[in-house]
Amino acid sequence: MAGRRRLSGSSAAVACLLLASLTACGGHPPADTARRQVQQLLDLRAAAVLHHDPAAYAATGARAPYAALKAVPFDAWSYRVTALRRGAGTATADAELRYRVTGYDKAPVTVGRTLTLSTTADGKWYVTSDRPARKSAQQLWDQGPVTVVRGAHSIVLGAGQSDASLRGYAGLADRAVPAVSRAWGTDWSRRVVVLVPGSLDRMAALLGAPAADYRGIAAVTTGQTGGGDRGPADRIIVNPDAYGVLGPLGKQVVLTHETTHVATRAHTDAATPLWLSEGYADWVGYRGAGRTPEQVAPELQRAVSGGRVPTALPADGDFGFAGDAARLARAYEGGWLACRMIAAHWGEDRLEAFYRAVGAHGERAGAVEGALREVLGTTLEEFTDRWREYLRAQLG
Repeated sequence: MAGRRRLSGSSAAVACLLLASLTACGGHPPADTARRQVQQLLDLRAAAVLHHDPAAYAATGARAPYAALKAVPFDAWSYRVTALRRGAGTATADAELRYRVTGYDKAPVTVGRTLTLSTTADGKWYVTSDRPARKSAQQLWDQGPVTVVRGAHSIVLGAGQSDASLRGYAGLADRAVPAVSRAWGTDWSRRVVVLVPGSLDRMAALLGAPAADYRGIAAVTTGQTGGGDRGPADRIIVNPDAYGVLGPLGKQVVLTHETTHVATRAHTDAATPLWLSEGYADWVGYRGAGRTPEQVAPELQRAVSGGRVPTALPADGDFGFAGDAARLARAYEGGWLACRMIAAHWGEDRLEAFYRAVGAHGERAGAVEGALREVLGTTLEEFTDRWREYLRAQLG
């Protein structure tokens, strides 16, 4: 037939390669084109989040999780596709989600997400689901609509919680921030982010850990140790099951303790033993509360009065949440009494300076010993002996 000729096998292959940037020989877009299309789709989805545009978000596919996260103030939200796996009219995208909460995060929070997608009849992609990537923790909006309560020094995000409950947390956080600044100083953000899920199981899902690890733990703080003040804000994550059974003082102590971790984060690193970081946070939490050592340290009091005075300061392993609850309590109480002893004998300013000096060392070996010598003028052996005598005096 005039004007047409049959291509040889090699010519057909060349033609296929020449057309690869437009379409695959099998009739489907090539992988790099599909990935680019999916990235563009997710860029539109991210823009819809930032511009509070539910219609634009719905145009990209599934409405979830927009309805759950729309109340959260974001000043950054973006996806970066890291892998795309194709199927017949479907795809699964691995993506890196980066977001910042307005006024709190100085750098983005980065989390892994897995999105499933399908194509329309005209070949356009749309999102069918958006979920945490394998081995990645949930975000609060994965658990339902997020309610936001703002305090003077805090933002409280809750899922499955009433407004009244969240306002209570904001009040506690707003009292904690100035209390921490009075003890530690003001060289920190003086703002906290509090996440309140609906249950222990949901708290564990936010941490990507088994619920059994946090049973009986009222709250934890997540963040990057030694990261300075240019990273994402720490998150105080509450276990409402354990927190709810505390009295007013206990609730305030817990929020102040966790807020202390936020304040001291830039000076806490691999050099800082847990007896110091947890003991200092407890010392700030109980500072001015009028509680006696017997009231604050009942487990250690039982041990000391029974003649079982610890021979050494608590080791990091003693602070394991999934271990012996009594040993965990004694570890916290021992760290608190060590910090209380420093404040009583050397002064509160020296206690703060000691904490900063330990963190400034950068590595564990020699950090405590150096800070004891330089700031407190003592040795680890002398300090430990003094601490053991202090336990006997306060708890015996």
